[in-house]
Amino acid sequence: MRLPALLLLLLAAAAAEASALSARMVHRLSHEARLSAGARGGQWPRRGSGDYYRALVRSDLQRQKRLVVGKYKLLSFSHDGSAFFPGNDFGWLYYTWVDVGTPNASFLVALDTGSDLFWVPCDCIQCAPLSAYNGNLDRDLGIYKPSESTTSRHLPCSHELCSLGSGCTNPKQPCPYNIDYFSENTTSSGLLIEDMLYLDSRDGHAPVKVSVIIGCGRRQSGTYLDGIAPDGLLGLGMADISVPSFLARAGLVRNSFSICFNKDDSGRIFFGDQGVPTQQSTPFVPLNGKLQTYAVNVDKSCIGHKCTVGGRFLALVDSGTSFTSLPFDVYKTITMEFNKQINASRSTFDDIDFEYCYSTSPLEMPDVPTITLTFAENKSFQAIYPIFPLNDRQGELAGFCLAVLRSPEPVGIIGQNFLVGYHVVFDREIMKLGWHRSECHDPENITTVPLGPSQHNSPEDPLPSNEQQTSPAVTPAVAGRAPASSGSASLLQRLLANSNQLLLLTMSTVLVIS
Repeated sequence: MRLPALLLLLLAAAAAEASALSARMVHRLSHEARLSAGARGGQWPRRGSGDYYRALVRSDLQRQKRLVVGKYKLLSFSHDGSAFFPGNDFGWLYYTWVDVGTPNASFLVALDTGSDLFWVPCDCIQCAPLSAYNGNLDRDLGIYKPSESTTSRHLPCSHELCSLGSGCTNPKQPCPYNIDYFSENTTSSGLLIEDMLYLDSRDGHAPVKVSVIIGCGRRQSGTYLDGIAPDGLLGLGMADISVPSFLARAGLVRNSFSICFNKDDSGRIFFGDQGVPTQQSTPFVPLNGKLQTYAVNVDKSCIGHKCTVGGRFLALVDSGTSFTSLPFDVYKTITMEFNKQINASRSTFDDIDFEYCYSTSPLEMPDVPTITLTFAENKSFQAIYPIFPLNDRQGELAGFCLAVLRSPEPVGIIGQNFLVGYHVVFDREIMKLGWHRSECHDPENITTVPLGPSQHNSPEDPLPSNEQQTSPAVTPAVAGRAPASSGSASLLQRLLANSNQLLLLTMSTVLVIS
């Protein structure tokens, strides 16, 4: 019995030795590395010399830049990062042109921080008709055809970003997607495609290409058939499938982007932008136990000099929702206090669903109380355009409404109307929302616009820093437009027809089986 046992021990030891493979390591600046490099190695620093340590430091800095900073400082979809606001025909959202595929095709996509997937109409079974929009733009809207792009390929069900992979019958079959948005009966479904997205590095070089996942939106429903994002939607959310995530993982830019909406209906979006040192910021917080969307805690709300007590609430920062909405208790407190402070007669207008509207005239426009949201460490965000005007048939100012809605959920939404006039930074590296007043200048030459006497935090209640300032009388989305043709509320009737639809961009982040 002893001999077999000894043989077994020897065999086990031999197997262990055979499985423990090893390889010799060579330092990149060692004598052996220099000999291996030969003539292409150039001047090799002597070990322990100043040049030797400088070479190590230089190598470390270059590696750190590749790992952290990214290859480009800023990327955008055009040289100036422009986005624009085409008005009612496109659901009152901000859009930008993007180029996809080889050869590249252009699509006008809505900018949405409230969702993740980038999708365009594609091989359509049910899509919005595009012919009605082409006459109002500098180029035609299009349908994506993966079969005509030499760089496209179907994402297989086995891919790690195929959320519906478990429902596939074959791991090699194309991955389906189906997104159910919060707006009633609003969905987009189709297949996931991997293809090239083109960006501008703003340094005069050739366009930057990056492989991203695109939703081939074969079937849309609900508001997507009624003017909202007829040519696609650019999801800017936190998930791995969003465009900002692809750019950061590819090492092209820092894991951050910024959006700026100007009062003249223009805007900009830049990837890699982390804002300016003087901006204010507040951390993103978990929603339903997960850090999955751009949610922030609002500690209190201030109307003029009066601040709410116990008015803390969670809010999503959503570029795709036109109006800010508030949880019921907060909405009730803010609107009642606003009504107390405004020196104007309450009024109603036909087909206007906003609760707090007032009659006025160009010569009698009252001072509008400021609305300020306060975050952790007394960081404040003052809404520049909290109201919208109503014109009569002659285009004269007839009234205005407080542009705040009651949220059907306990979570609020900081919508587009509160973001206008700010450069808003979604910094996903440090998980913070940043903001500063801006007229949407180039981020590299940015000049901030002071809020008032000071942008510093106020020492105490009631209002942080800017309590004496009054809000402008006219909202940027309407100011300077042609007069309404059918009564004082006609300009807003079409808008309000979409007001609930615009909440679609506060979306379900879960992809479900088509």
